[in-house]
Amino acid sequence: MAPSNPKEVSGRHAADLVQSGMTVGLGTGSTVFFTLQRLAERIAEESLQVRGVPTSVDTERKATEMGIPLASLDEVERLDLTIDGADEIDGDFQMIKGGGGALLREKVVASITEKEVIVVGRDKVVDRLGLGFLLPVEFVPFSSPTVAAVLRGLGSEPILRLSDGQPFVTDNGNHIFDCRFPEGIADARGLERAITHVPGVVECGLFIDLAHVVVIGDEGGTVEVREKA
Repeated sequence: MAPSNPKEVSGRHAADLVQSGMTVGLGTGSTVFFTLQRLAERIAEESLQVRGVPTSVDTERKATEMGIPLASLDEVERLDLTIDGADEIDGDFQMIKGGGGALLREKVVASITEKEVIVVGRDKVVDRLGLGFLLPVEFVPFSSPTVAAVLRGLGSEPILRLSDGQPFVTDNGNHIFDCRFPEGIADARGLERAITHVPGVVECGLFIDLAHVVVIGDEGGTVEVREKA
């Protein structure tokens, strides 16, 4: 029976875009989990030759358990393809990412990728970013008060992300503010520029001009593939 979970539909479909001999960025999150599963199946069934560069400790662990060969950034200069998820993506292929806390590594990997494929369910496709999902901003813990003040000045309400009652710690040892913009984000490009210039900010979850293909899964097993012109 064909999968009906939109995440599974899109994640597995994207894995079939991988060709033997590729070095592939492996994103983080619940949709990419199905990509990893399908890649592992293809490695076993088709003898697919592939190297994966994981964007998080969690993805590294899962890929290793599934038998997907991995490489580090020390071993690659460019990636042929990266498959990753998004918390929101708009009609211009601009995104909010970082709900899983891996935004910094995800953006580093995306920056050296020839083709970035985004896998989402239909509910992640939006008209305006920031209305349904808070914008993650990763920052050095020391800088928390000053970063929060600047984020408020940019029109947001920064909320410290917690885990078990303590500040959430990224794979890089930093903290995250999840920022609410009551009217959404009108100028994603300008906001990304403003936030990343704040001393103490490591990275923000706005991914501008990095996606090339979006694979949208629907209930019932259908999939829509959009390619950026």
